Amino acid sequence: MADRHRVVAVYGHEAGDGEALRDLVGPEALVVRGGRELIRALAGLRRSGDMACVVPMTLGRDPELVADTARTLRALPAGQTTGTLLAEPFGTGGHLVARLRAAANRTPGTSALLVTAPTGGLFDDAELYRIARLVHGYGTHRLVEVALTGGDPDPAEGVRRCGLLGASRVTLLPAAFALTEVPAPGVPGVTVTSAGPVVSRAALARVLAERVTDARLRWNRSQDDGIATGLTAADDHGHSHTHPPGEGHGHGHSHSHTHPPGEEHGHGHDHGHSHPHPHAHTHVRGAGHLTRSTA
Repeated sequence: MADRHRVVAVYGHEAGDGEALRDLVGPEALVVRGGRELIRALAGLRRSGDMACVVPMTLGRDPELVADTARTLRALPAGQTTGTLLAEPFGTGGHLVARLRAAANRTPGTSALLVTAPTGGLFDDAELYRIARLVHGYGTHRLVEVALTGGDPDPAEGVRRCGLLGASRVTLLPAAFALTEVPAPGVPGVTVTSAGPVVSRAALARVLAERVTDARLRWNRSQDDGIATGLTAADDHGHSHTHPPGEGHGHGHSHSHTHPPGEEHGHGHDHGHSHPHPHAHTHVRGAGHLTRSTA
C-alpha cells in the first residue's frame, strides 16, 4: 500500500453546494459530490500516482451518503479502485448532538434555539427533529425549535414561531457544514443571531486525520478497504425498516459509544453501523447513557 493517500471528502445535503466545506478543509483535500464527481476525482488521482482515502462527509444525518459512496466504489473496475480506502463517516448523530449541545451551552439561557440545516428528505429531516429534542432535553433552554433551509418550516418561519412563543432573542444552531443565513425577524422586537459553524476548521482537520489513519490501520491489519461495511450504513434508515405491529424481525445488538468532542477515547469514533439494527448508546455530558432502539 502506497504511503500517499489524498483525502477525498464526499458531501451531501449537509454541505449545501459544498463551498462551506471547501473553505473548511482547505486545498489539501478534494471536495466532491458522490457519483460522477467522485469517479472523476479518483481517476485524476490515479493518473497522478496518488491513492485515495474517501471520507463521507456526513455530520450524522445522512447515512445514505455513506452507502451511496460505497456503492459507487464497488461498481468501479478493480483497476480503478485498487488502493482506494473508504473511511468511516466524518460524524454520527451522537457526535452532532454533542456539538450542538456545546454550542447551546455557549448561548445565553434566555435565548430560544433554532436548530437549522438544509432539507434532506423525510427521514433525514425527521432525524434533525430527534437531534433537536435531545439538545432540548439535556439542556437548559426553554425553547428549542427546528427550521429547514429549502423546507418547511424555513428559517424565517422558525424565527417567527419562536417570537410568537415569547422569545425576544433567537440563536441559530446550524446542524450542517453550511451556515444558515440569518433571516429578518418575523416578529417585532426579536433579535436573531447565529452560533456559527457546528465544527471548526481545526476540529474538522483533526477528525479527518483520524478517519484516514484508522482506514489505513484497518487495511494494514486485515486488508479491509471499508467498502463492504459502508454498504450497510443506511440499512436501518427509511421505509425498509418500518414494521407494522407484530410483523417486525429480530434485532441484533451493537453497542456504539459516542463521546462529545474532547471526551473521546481510542479512535474517537463508533463502530456500530456494521449491524442492520444497532441499539446505539450515546454519552452526553452529565446525562449518562441515552438508549435508542431502532425497532
